[in-house]
Amino acid sequence: MFQDKTLTCKECGKEFVFTAGEQEFYAEKGFQNEPQRCKECRDARKNASRAQREMFKTVCAQCGKEALVPFQPNSDRPVYCSECFAAMRNGQNGRQFSDQIEAE
Repeated sequence: MFQDKTLTCKECGKEFVFTAGEQEFYAEKGFQNEPQRCKECRDARKNASRAQREMFKTVCAQCGKEALVPFQPNSDRPVYCSECFAAMRNGQNGRQFSDQIEAE
């Protein structure tokens, strides 16, 4: 039914493939027009309109490494680096985290 098509990006002029799967998705959603920009240009355009988040440096309460977080940390709650936070969410070292929180 659908076949891959090679299109030219109107932004950068690079050729890109509009796959059969993408065409099927467009048809299911009722989109009438084919994409006019390649994925890189679509992503760049999307990200240009978003405000950059301010990141704050802090020290992980678990391992002591420096961590960047998208909020202003305050001293009443522990802050974790992404590795320790992921381990806590997955239940690894869960006892250590709950013991530390109770101690504070």
